[in-house]
Amino acid sequence: MSKSILVTGGTKGIGRAIIERFALEGFDVFTCARNHTDLKDLEKDFEFKYPDQKIFTRKVDMSVKEGIEAFADEVKKNTIPDVIVNNAGVFFPGSIHSEPEGNFELMMKTNMFSAYYLTRAFTSALIEKKSGYIFSIGSIAGLTAYANGGSYAISKWAMLGFTKCLRQELKDYNIKVTSILPGATFTASWEGVDLPVERFMKSEDVAEAVWGAYNLSPFSVVEEIVIRPQLGDL
Repeated sequence: MSKSILVTGGTKGIGRAIIERFALEGFDVFTCARNHTDLKDLEKDFEFKYPDQKIFTRKVDMSVKEGIEAFADEVKKNTIPDVIVNNAGVFFPGSIHSEPEGNFELMMKTNMFSAYYLTRAFTSALIEKKSGYIFSIGSIAGLTAYANGGSYAISKWAMLGFTKCLRQELKDYNIKVTSILPGATFTASWEGVDLPVERFMKSEDVAEAVWGAYNLSPFSVVEEIVIRPQLGDL
């Protein structure tokens, strides 16, 4: 029976790279994003590269609880994924004292609440079968305070705490939980920045770290992976 992976925000950047890495190993894919065209482009590319595997996509606004839960229900009609990657997120720079009204609520809903609601939708089934792997894509902004990080950093600190708690709750059920904490990775969030591409990490390197953690024996788990650009943070 084919294994499957669910990745939120899977059409670009780190999410797309993780999908590609696991698809190479024969995984069926379940994913969502906000842009319908991007999802259709992903489907077309996936079906060309992996004609014997399944891909399931849905347009979902991950800041809306009802949409997240509806997406989870649709996935559960097909399978309980072997791997869940909470990757969806948004970033708007700004300081806590001066960022636009609503930044905090939007980033907390998209970056943190989405992971909470989606994970809760599947944990009972994972506990019942006593297997599974949950990854949270956080950020080094969840480890270190940065000027102009504002509510984004708050959401990523919350994500790290969420993942730590989840690890403790699920370890006795043979469910692994890992927090991925990347530094500056060349994704759409950095488009237009006047810096050389070589100054950033590659999304594929983050995906490779996820794949490596997944492949450890049942006796070990990597609880946190911190990945930074070779020349340091931006």
